[in-house]
Amino acid sequence: MKKALIILSGGQDSTTCLFWAMSRGYSCSAITFNYNQLHKIEIDSAIKIVQLAGVKDYEVIDIGGIFDGKSPLTNHNERLELHDNIEDFATGIQKTFVPARNLLFLSIAANKAYSKSISTVILGVCQEDFGGYPDCRQDFIDSVEKTISLSLEKKIDVLTPVINLRKSEIVKLAKSLGEPCWSSLAYTHTSYDGRYPPSSKDHANILRSKAFEEAKLPDPLVLRAVSEKLMKLPKTKNYEIKS
Repeated sequence: MKKALIILSGGQDSTTCLFWAMSRGYSCSAITFNYNQLHKIEIDSAIKIVQLAGVKDYEVIDIGGIFDGKSPLTNHNERLELHDNIEDFATGIQKTFVPARNLLFLSIAANKAYSKSISTVILGVCQEDFGGYPDCRQDFIDSVEKTISLSLEKKIDVLTPVINLRKSEIVKLAKSLGEPCWSSLAYTHTSYDGRYPPSSKDHANILRSKAFEEAKLPDPLVLRAVSEKLMKLPKTKNYEIKS
């Protein structure tokens, strides 16, 4: 059986990639990184996802607080930007960018894959993000895949199943994968402020909300929060109850 190692953040994109790989016959292992991000809820989400997916070979890798920079994801002194809509966010590198994070993650994943005789690493990056996150673009992936293979003298494929999809298309892909992928999205975490349910208007929350609205599908995470009486049902059309 072909094997793959999934870099699982606990977010909706990497979760969709995990189930995508399983649907294509991969025997999946998964890793999640604890890099002293301020909100550990995403690690809890990843652990829940692997349980729902039935992944047995799973590890949370603690790499400590090695990332410098001014990202509010890792730096207590930096304020998270909030806006009313996605058009209000500044162009260029987003303040939430953690320099070289995906570069390091892929290097460690290559080490783990090599030791487990796995020849495929799967990462849930999306080029719709790359304007603010340069380590999410295709030329970076192509370059690091070549570098990894050269460093190991062994071909390691780096697959990015959602890299060319719009966020709404990723939602539709998750829906098409059926269960338990779709219901697992209820336990994913996207919000940069670490809150459940998602309430702030940060970059990630706005992108997620917009994606489900454009896909004309309700977000399972929001429906879960509504059922737990933690928030009211949004008034957008994708949450309209049809008889």
